[in-house]
Amino acid sequence: MPRSPVAAIAETLAAGIRSGKLAPGTALPTHRQLAARHGVAIASASKVYAQLKSMGLVIGETGRGTFVRDRPQQREWDSGDEARLSASAVDLSFNHPTWPGQADLLRSMLRELAASGDLAALMHQQPPGGRLHERRIVAAFLAKQRGIQAEADRVFLVSGAQQGLDIATRALLAPHDAVAVDALTYPGFRMLASLQRLTLRPVPCLDNGPDLDALDALCRRHPVRAIYTMPTLHNPLGWVLTNRQRGRLVDIARRYDCLLIEDAAYAYLDPKAPPALAALAPERTIHVSSLSKSLASGLRFGYVVVPDHCAGRIKAAIRASYWSLPGIVTAMATRWMTNGTVARHETRLRREARNRQTIAREAFDGMRIVAHPTSMFLWLPLPEDLRMDAIATALAQRGIAVSKAEAYAATRHAPHALRLGLSSVPLEQLRSVLMQVRETIERFPI
Repeated sequence: MPRSPVAAIAETLAAGIRSGKLAPGTALPTHRQLAARHGVAIASASKVYAQLKSMGLVIGETGRGTFVRDRPQQREWDSGDEARLSASAVDLSFNHPTWPGQADLLRSMLRELAASGDLAALMHQQPPGGRLHERRIVAAFLAKQRGIQAEADRVFLVSGAQQGLDIATRALLAPHDAVAVDALTYPGFRMLASLQRLTLRPVPCLDNGPDLDALDALCRRHPVRAIYTMPTLHNPLGWVLTNRQRGRLVDIARRYDCLLIEDAAYAYLDPKAPPALAALAPERTIHVSSLSKSLASGLRFGYVVVPDHCAGRIKAAIRASYWSLPGIVTAMATRWMTNGTVARHETRLRREARNRQTIAREAFDGMRIVAHPTSMFLWLPLPEDLRMDAIATALAQRGIAVSKAEAYAATRHAPHALRLGLSSVPLEQLRSVLMQVRETIERFPI
């Protein structure tokens, strides 16, 4: 059967986008121009763009036109062909908040900056760690929104939480220093630990947090310089440590003189969580977070809160590496903190996370999943007779990218499980995608 003109035009454009001939951000012809170019009706041109949009290849902006969509093609911490995404793949391997009005928010802020007083100041190099008035804004935000009281000279601005972790470990740890980590932990920390030749000491994971008895025994047997922890919305297991658990963790750190590296990238999703470690033990806690998971992953704005005695080394490490953030980034981020934009979007994302978790629990009803009610991801243990690499490959063949447990394992052997990010798939598609994951697992040949 011959292809319809709509299908033929859509396939030609899709091929150009996937090959890179049509680069991300390229403005495509208007519906009228596309129709005239190919000799079809305007309604047919509209169907072409609808198909490309459903494939995730283009994005339409009211009043501006249709543009080639910018999508990441590979997740570096997942090895193997199954992690390689085509431009039309469904991405459950990564969380990046996208929401209607994101582009309008940026346009509005750029207009605001353009109309501000000393615009040329944004072109100047900032001091290491940020300008004092912007560090004060972040300190005020932390006090109001996170319950962390910190003077501005203990707050340093960085390019996202990953850079914050990198700077903190480079400044405060030495090669071969031992760092206690959960047996399942954030892949980004594992990567920087390998790069900096840190020795990771895994701590077994219980249902509701790390095995603190095992951590105590580890610190008693071996010199442990730091403890890397995610007490609120652990990635990938979603736990939130109780007051008692946090108190015991702080007690262990004080007894064995360990630094606490608190990764709070997802902590905003549970505003009722117990106090941050930075509030409980400010004398030894390195608190790291960003706006990447709450506002925009491409904003690359984060912050590190450090004890007084660490501030000099952190500043020196910043100065020796990236020196400072771009002025325009800090100006936008701190204005959004001040005018309530960040708080409003965090509230919205909490509601959305609950909705997405409800959909996930319905889709996987009867199967075991591990997740917090407001997290943007879930942990999916596989039946004993299934291997994670085989399931990940089968899902990739269906155009679904997932993360395997081996990316998170600090131990030699990883459990057979998948980590599914829930925020990168349009809400109206999420149930269908998760049902495809379930179907793939249930029908996989043994």
